Amino acid sequence: MGLPGFRLVKSVKISITFALRKPYFQFSTKATTVDEHDQTPATKRRRRSQKNHLWSDNLSWEERLADAVTPLWRLSYDEQLELKQKHQETTLSQLVGHLSGDPKSSSPVKNKLTFPLLPILPSPVRDGYRNKSTFSVNRGEDGNTKTVGFYLGTGKQGNIVCVSGDHLLNMPEKHKLVARCYQDFIRQSPLDPCLLFHSGGHWREVTVRTNATGHTMAIVYFHPQTLTPEEVAVHKTDLVDYFVRGPGSVCQLDSLVFQESSMTRCTHEKSPYQLLYGQPHIYETVLGFKFRISPDAFFQVNQGAAEVLYGTLRDLISANTEKGEKRGKPTVTLLDVCCGTGAIGITTSPRVEKVIGIELIEQAVEDAVHNAALNNVPNCKFISGKAEAVLPGLMVDLSCTAGGLTAVVNPARAGLHYRVVRALRNQPNIRRLVYVSCKPDGEAMRNFRELCCPPDPQKKITGEAFSPTLAIPVDMFPHTPHCELVLLFER
Repeated sequence: MGLPGFRLVKSVKISITFALRKPYFQFSTKATTVDEHDQTPATKRRRRSQKNHLWSDNLSWEERLADAVTPLWRLSYDEQLELKQKHQETTLSQLVGHLSGDPKSSSPVKNKLTFPLLPILPSPVRDGYRNKSTFSVNRGEDGNTKTVGFYLGTGKQGNIVCVSGDHLLNMPEKHKLVARCYQDFIRQSPLDPCLLFHSGGHWREVTVRTNATGHTMAIVYFHPQTLTPEEVAVHKTDLVDYFVRGPGSVCQLDSLVFQESSMTRCTHEKSPYQLLYGQPHIYETVLGFKFRISPDAFFQVNQGAAEVLYGTLRDLISANTEKGEKRGKPTVTLLDVCCGTGAIGITTSPRVEKVIGIELIEQAVEDAVHNAALNNVPNCKFISGKAEAVLPGLMVDLSCTAGGLTAVVNPARAGLHYRVVRALRNQPNIRRLVYVSCKPDGEAMRNFRELCCPPDPQKKITGEAFSPTLAIPVDMFPHTPHCELVLLFER
């Protein structure tokens, strides 16, 4: 058999020569503010220069926002893919440099890759692909503090402007419609917006979630300040009236959810989401499996590209490692770290003997358990808790696992906790590990090095080192510099 995953790869022919017609700005779009995520001094200076250019250029507010949120919007899609492919090559060359003892070099020429980097797998949907968008509330370009959109500028510099996202290529029309209606509602409300927590106000962000069939959930965040529960109830009623029977009914919401909190970010456990109207969940289908999605549950923002990603992972996880081995009853146990609502484990479940998932967010674990039952998948077990707390004890049980043990990790940008990496390294039964990263040049690079470094008793890393053997980029975020990188490690 050839390299695993090759049969999924389609030929991507990309023009090598192109010109950037306008500057683009590589900002993080994880939040609704534009922030820096590359911490090198030279890059910081360049980003500051670019942001100054952002404010001084003769661009419209719409162009400035598009340059910040979707920096590659002026390029053809083939040009975007080529740019991302080159970036992944540079990033992986940096890893090769670390492994070869030359950590300062990231030259693809000097640090030639020792493993295949396949052509980036394109997103089946390029425009309006996001199934989740969060819109902020702040002062607009016209001075109106009840403007719903995305931030430009920073609070530190005191130049925040909130700009409508109606023109953004990655936003579906339904999300834009809900944002416009929410702006109309809060402008009619007697309550002030909550721009800064210490300065009062009530109306905060709105998050919109949709699925491939158009079902829509809106989640409104609210700061109660000194209002009594009875007073808050009046405004919740007004919100329902507006979106169900008033002008906002044009949105045809399937779910209207409300969360009141005095904190900037708050879990369902600390402040429960309140269902004001409709269904408590929406559902999405991926690779023939149906998934329940709660208001705060993680789910890939691009459903079409998620099918490409999960199909790739399924093939890598279930690939036969011995030549000539005939397919029979699956014997591999899959350890799914940061499992979310169970999508990777459940879509892979027919090809493995057992799935054990670990997830921090309790509501996501409830969704994962429900999703397994919904899809009649009996071989999945999901555990709630911090991976660094759960995994070391779980490894004792996994030491007795018959058959192979494969791990897949899909952490947030902060990467895996060191104790998680140590537990994975020190479990000899794990021969294959698949790492999924949306930012491999960030904290994930630290994890890559920790997985591949020589044993170090001082750091309590005693297990055999992994080696990277295959890399597959998947474009989950068209018009932005970001993509998912699937990196296979073996030992």
